[in-house]
Amino acid sequence: MSSSQPRRASRRYRIQRWVLRALVYGVLIIGAIIALLPFMWMVSVSLMSLGEAIAGKLIPSQLHWENYVIAWREGNFSEYFFNTVQITLITLAGELTFSILAAYAFARMRFPGRDLLFGILLSTMMVPAMVLVIPNFLTVTWLGRVGPIKWVNNWPALTIPFMGSVFSIFLLRQFFAQIPDDLFDAAQIDGANHLQFLWYVVLPLSKAPILVITVLSFIGSWNALAWPLLVTNSPEWRPIAVGLYQFVDEAGAEMNLQMAGAVIAVIPILILYFLTQKQFTESIARSGLKG
Repeated sequence: MSSSQPRRASRRYRIQRWVLRALVYGVLIIGAIIALLPFMWMVSVSLMSLGEAIAGKLIPSQLHWENYVIAWREGNFSEYFFNTVQITLITLAGELTFSILAAYAFARMRFPGRDLLFGILLSTMMVPAMVLVIPNFLTVTWLGRVGPIKWVNNWPALTIPFMGSVFSIFLLRQFFAQIPDDLFDAAQIDGANHLQFLWYVVLPLSKAPILVITVLSFIGSWNALAWPLLVTNSPEWRPIAVGLYQFVDEAGAEMNLQMAGAVIAVIPILILYFLTQKQFTESIARSGLKG
């Protein structure tokens, strides 16, 4: 009698664990379906004829790959694509430079008011982004009037306001602070200064968070819509999100071409994420931002 009780308890525990695991996997599967369904519908409609798209069919009877060619040509995506690549590369270069230097100073250097300044910097993350739109616009407009460089309807207004990312500084600072002090002591013995230690020791050990910042900054620059609409008034420097917005307006009822344009706009982001997803999740785990 006493020997059967542990067996029943063990069987009950296994059943409860199986039920809990099935519940967790069920919730994850439902969440994945909800997340993937709009994307799969977008791809499916982009390959339909106009009649099938209007009729609301789920799967095209024949794949119309020419929709992408038509959307690319009619939406002038080549110009918007090139503009976006330039804007993204300039923003990435500036954000990585300033974020790495600021994060290293907060993590490895001691100076009066460091913690207070870092706390004030973090508090700005609580400010809604839309609240800063008008001050930023007035700033870039004023700089364009008093400075030698044209800001509005040019690359400075589209890139420089986003080079100081508080989140990027915070993420890198968390990672830099985990690097053992023994490495810095050894570098000092060899005669290295802070800049040399950053370049030869810290950065090679921080490839994962730097790659995460690159991915997030790339996505933010690639998807920017409201700010470029505000600071540009011609296609000369407008990014692909603005081009897609205008193309959707011009395409009218041609839903298949609208979805083809949306697929064209999102493909670079998907490629970048699939190439860096391992480092992305690794950095989130190491930096203490696990949810």
